[in-house]
Amino acid sequence: MPFDLGPGTAAALAIALLAAAFVRGYSGFGFSAIFIAFAALFTNPLPLIPVVFACEIMMTAFQARGIRGHIDWRRIGWLMLGAAVALPFSVAVMLSIGEDTARITISGLILLLALILLSGWTLQRRIGALGHGSVGIVSGMCNSAGIGGLPVAAFMSAQPMQAATFRATMIVYLTGLDLITLPLLWIGGLVTWDTMIAALLAFPILGLGVWLGGRRFLAASPSAFRRSAVLLLLMLSALGLIRAMVS
Repeated sequence: MPFDLGPGTAAALAIALLAAAFVRGYSGFGFSAIFIAFAALFTNPLPLIPVVFACEIMMTAFQARGIRGHIDWRRIGWLMLGAAVALPFSVAVMLSIGEDTARITISGLILLLALILLSGWTLQRRIGALGHGSVGIVSGMCNSAGIGGLPVAAFMSAQPMQAATFRATMIVYLTGLDLITLPLLWIGGLVTWDTMIAALLAFPILGLGVWLGGRRFLAASPSAFRRSAVLLLLMLSALGLIRAMVS
């Protein structure tokens, strides 16, 4: 198995991958945060971050046909500009810390951002290009830990936006973010043959999860499912913090 994973750990990660892909297929975000939080309970999550980004890109290929007419390209452009400024610095910082520190950092960030989402925080005025660029910087800082989508999800959740637009914009933004981050991780030595093997093994699981999540999106309220995803993130981040602190 890639990354010298044992059969039990590999099976647990495959189940988490399916669940996270379902969340992504339904809500447009949450895949990376859910999977990395779960993986941090069993293994060093850093080598898996490039795998997660490759999975995000593959899932966008599955979803592209259904989201074309709902993408807010202007919003994505300003977010991407901010993220591109922050990413080189954030990747360098993440690569310089150890396994336990990575677990605490990832779990702590997920917990904080999930609480923001759960609080029902709302924006009181229209946010322009500068605001979107600033959120992009925060997103870029978080994406070296694989959770760059959560600040943007929190930001957009606080604004009036149709569910289809929210979902499509998140999917395309996360894809662009991952395409920028992957070369930086490759330069840092985190992209290996194991990364490619793991991504290939994940492909059929991703397809099934995204398909199931997409069907659910057509039949139910995205806001209700986003709340369920946030509750799951809270639980996983708390478990990750406990494991890191007692190890």
